[in-house]
Amino acid sequence: MENTKDLTEHSSRSERKRRDSFGMFDGYDSCSEDTSSSSSSDESEEEVAPLPSSLPIIKNNGQVYTYPDGKSGMATCEMCGMVGVRDAFYSKTKRFCSVSCSRSYSSNSKKASILARLQGKPPTKKAKVLQKQPLVAKLAAYAQYQATLQNQVKTKTAAVPVEGFSWGNYITSNNLTAAPVTCFKHAPMGTCWGDISEGVRVEVPNTDCSLPTKVFWIAGIVKLAGYNALLRYEGFENDSSVDFWCNVCGSDIHPVGWCATSGKPLVPPRTIQHKYTNWKAFLVKRLTGAKTLPPDFSQKVSESMQYPFKPSMRVEVVDKTHLCRTRVAVVDSVIGGRLRLVYEESEDKNDDFWCHMYSPLIHHIGWSRSIGHRFKRSDITKKQDGHYDAPPHLFARVKEVDPSGEWFKEGMKLEAIDPLNLSAICVATIRKVLADGYLMIGIDGSEAADGSDWFCYHATSPSIFPVGFCEINAIELTPPRGYAKLPFKWFDYLRETDSIAAPVKLFNKEVPNHGFHIRMKLEAVDLMEPRLVCVATVTRIIHRLLRIHFDGWEEEYDQWVDCESPDLYPVGWCQLTGYQLQPPAPQTARDSQSSSSKQKKKAKSQQYKGHKKMTSLQLKEELLDGEEYNFLQGASDQESNGSASYYIKQEP
Repeated sequence: MENTKDLTEHSSRSERKRRDSFGMFDGYDSCSEDTSSSSSSDESEEEVAPLPSSLPIIKNNGQVYTYPDGKSGMATCEMCGMVGVRDAFYSKTKRFCSVSCSRSYSSNSKKASILARLQGKPPTKKAKVLQKQPLVAKLAAYAQYQATLQNQVKTKTAAVPVEGFSWGNYITSNNLTAAPVTCFKHAPMGTCWGDISEGVRVEVPNTDCSLPTKVFWIAGIVKLAGYNALLRYEGFENDSSVDFWCNVCGSDIHPVGWCATSGKPLVPPRTIQHKYTNWKAFLVKRLTGAKTLPPDFSQKVSESMQYPFKPSMRVEVVDKTHLCRTRVAVVDSVIGGRLRLVYEESEDKNDDFWCHMYSPLIHHIGWSRSIGHRFKRSDITKKQDGHYDAPPHLFARVKEVDPSGEWFKEGMKLEAIDPLNLSAICVATIRKVLADGYLMIGIDGSEAADGSDWFCYHATSPSIFPVGFCEINAIELTPPRGYAKLPFKWFDYLRETDSIAAPVKLFNKEVPNHGFHIRMKLEAVDLMEPRLVCVATVTRIIHRLLRIHFDGWEEEYDQWVDCESPDLYPVGWCQLTGYQLQPPAPQTARDSQSSSSKQKKKAKSQQYKGHKKMTSLQLKEELLDGEEYNFLQGASDQESNGSASYYIKQEP
């Protein structure tokens, strides 16, 4: 019996020697598991302040904590590492489990908290309150809960590389800036990105290692580009030789402390493994006061990538061959919230249309009839097996309007983005007023006799503008095709056509604080070929209107897009969702213009392209000679946000 006991104790000591509670292999750290303070400075090349002799005791402050059930939001006390339900935590920020922890959040206490979190355990001092034992059980349950989440994330959000193009190299070599994730509310994590920024620390696989097993190390974010982050391993200081890009939402990125709770080893990179003899003390000093990812970050990523639309759902969507009507289509697949819709009458399933689930182009079954929109009836009299109507609450909602007072009328003139040439804002006319604030718009000079190319815009759409919007904001207005009196003057045109301009007050004047700036990079849908998502740049900003340029292509392929368009995505979105990213066009492709999709697009653009007009200064001088209108000063391209005082105002 004694031999067995000795053997057990010897085995236990060997295990503790091989790997301590920090998750490190023996030989990389001189601290033992029972050490309560860091070693003296002579054990390390860098002086590290000693830690307190004991970690703080968790006080019983009368709060009740429940087992993590996946439904209630969880929080980790920044002082003591205690895990509990967020709503039960102290203060508005929910950073501490009690008033005591909040008040004792001093410099030394921070170091103790970091060490406790890295070790993946609650404070080491024995608790004198009865609530201590249940807490240990809850922490164990929470650790298992986190491990389950990690397994789910690995299967759902594994990053898919895009062959032939690297955002990291593209950003680094050209010193580019990407639009932050917070600019895209419809994208995964768009509304819960939090304080993720440069300096945040994470645990990532250590690729600078010769060990046969997968090991991890702590790295800091050097630069953010959308979802992608340029990371540098701790210990490399100003040395960027082994910096690497990684998708923050990928399955291999974890908050500090994950390795300890998951039983994964932390091993310093081979290049710098002999730089310090006490790596634990080094990390405690480096991580004091630093930020890491929230403990539930992977859970939030997984939840934000759950989409309510499912294959076999039926919807009404614009008919891409006749813009004036809608057709029934069936959801074939869902990728990152983008839907591949197959028109119901398509026999080989090749007659499809791509759009985002929040696109204004799709609606619930019965929408067309309810507002008086044209609709192509299907030859299919009975739903196919398994197909069912998508619930109305899944679709993007438009703002309610009150048409009972002064409202849009047929024949009124306005300016609108041409749906067949999104690089152009054109002279347009309201052709029909539908219910619920919807309008049928025709582009002057290019309308079909039967109105088959009229397009449906809502009255609050950011794609329609009052007369004079383009002139005020130095945008080239495309006049009616074949209009001879150039340069185009709205005053003359309204008089010649015996028409009136739609009242300015009826248009959407809201300008959100979107956060975009000129030259920011992003991933954008080529709306003339909506299955394609391309590398793109913001080149102009007119309040909420963005000019999107596709890298490597001519400016004639640019598109005017609203800042809240669901067809814009952060850098790294394609990699995260598994969607194919179209890289910048090479020089040979630009010169030859041989791509069939781009040739079609170019022909379409030329067909609706207006005559070249005089400079905006000349236009403004001539327009100011008129007596019927008074123009307000517009915003420059440098103003990404601001008031909406950029419309023409009609004198009484």
